[in-house]
Amino acid sequence: MIALPASAGFTPPSPADFWQPLIGDGAFAVTRPMVVMVLTTAAICLVLVLATKKLSLVPSRGQWALEGVYGLVRNSVGRDIIGAARVRPYIGFLFAIFTLVLVNNLMGITPVVQYPTFSRIGFPIVLAIAVWLVYIAAHVRHNGVGGTLKHLVPPGLPFAAVPVVFVLELLTFLVIRPLTLALRLFGNMFAGHMLLLLFALGGEYMLLHGGFPLNVVALPTFLIYFFLTAFEILISFLQAYVFVLLTSLYIAEVYAGDH
Repeated sequence: MIALPASAGFTPPSPADFWQPLIGDGAFAVTRPMVVMVLTTAAICLVLVLATKKLSLVPSRGQWALEGVYGLVRNSVGRDIIGAARVRPYIGFLFAIFTLVLVNNLMGITPVVQYPTFSRIGFPIVLAIAVWLVYIAAHVRHNGVGGTLKHLVPPGLPFAAVPVVFVLELLTFLVIRPLTLALRLFGNMFAGHMLLLLFALGGEYMLLHGGFPLNVVALPTFLIYFFLTAFEILISFLQAYVFVLLTSLYIAEVYAGDH
């Protein structure tokens, strides 16, 4: 892709473009991603209510699709990782996470909306905190406070190394894991949408304002944009799957000593 000089008038997308206040400004502004999150959450709840209102042995297309997603989360993730004997209390939570992340990721390529909610760091952080509260609660309920703290120190360590390892594991337990869980989702959705913006806006500028030969280059730029849009669908699904997969792995760790 031919680089456009600043003097040409093209302004590339930047992180500032993701801050889109609709009402007010500053920390208490009502922003576009907030509205998208509310609408998608309401839409998910409505679909779930309508799809499960009249369940039947011969499912409708809506029930069939919903059962397929539910089966993926329950069987391919929950049962395989946490275990059939332990997964039941967490199935609803895992399913809610998967659908929420998937639908909000797909908002990045949905016409009119075109904004992946989780490209704003606050949303992945809140979701990661929710996961961590469930994880810690499961740990304390199953192992007790003492057992949870004891879990942080591998058996057989020299006594002198115990305080250092304990602090490092506690830091990992309380900070690093939830932070990386949030940053992984945020980074992928932010970078993917930034690329889409770059190719869409760059192609438009070259076509309408670039002149020859840049307006010729606009065609392959738009082709790359459509390819990236299709690729973003795959990334949206993978990020939802990875998020719920890691959540299941953390929960499974609670019961690792039972085997």
